[in-house]
Amino acid sequence: MWSFGRRKPVTYLLGEPVEDYPAQVPEARRGRVLRITEIGEPVLHTPTRKVTEFSTPELNRLVDDMFATMEVAQGVGLAATQVGSDLRVFVYDVTDSRGDRHVGHVLNAELETDPDAELIEEDEGCLSVPGAYEPLPRPGAATVRGVDRDGAPVQLTGSGFLARAFIHETQHLDGTLYWDHLSPESQQDALRQRDEERDDVLAQRRELAIELGKKPAEYPAEPAGGR
Repeated sequence: MWSFGRRKPVTYLLGEPVEDYPAQVPEARRGRVLRITEIGEPVLHTPTRKVTEFSTPELNRLVDDMFATMEVAQGVGLAATQVGSDLRVFVYDVTDSRGDRHVGHVLNAELETDPDAELIEEDEGCLSVPGAYEPLPRPGAATVRGVDRDGAPVQLTGSGFLARAFIHETQHLDGTLYWDHLSPESQQDALRQRDEERDDVLAQRRELAIELGKKPAEYPAEPAGGR
């Protein structure tokens, strides 16, 4: 009798399969933990500007810090606006429904979705609205085109949860939050959840930063963007 083992999950770095990728992204190991901006802060609602200088120490530091900040917040994606930068950059670390891991960063991202693609409704949250989740329909497939930190072309295509992450992060760079797509009632419910969960979420971020040997980010007692 033949016996077949389980399929081994694959890690894709900027869309390309890699072997023996570490559990902690190397950038996250190098980076600092920054405060994640919160809904209502102007930077979150302002379109970003394209990166025009590549391979600079400042850009490399930003990408490293974004990965470290995302790791501590236990997120799957993070846009530069969420650490107070106006540059068109996002990072991601997503495990899809097949168990495959997708890791990378994209600069100057442009999003393409099929207008005829099926919409899939799932709960969605945002690190800038800590603790809140609301159902939101998104296209089931998406493609992102841009460049990496060295200016090399990047093209990523995803479906399901990966597509949702690409859409969510690219829209951040346009100054749009998932919250902006919600009905007024769902927006109020998201803020209610945020108010109930924020302290616990921020405490978890602090504890994980310390566990990883990082200096925790400092957050105000009340959301910086107001209530």
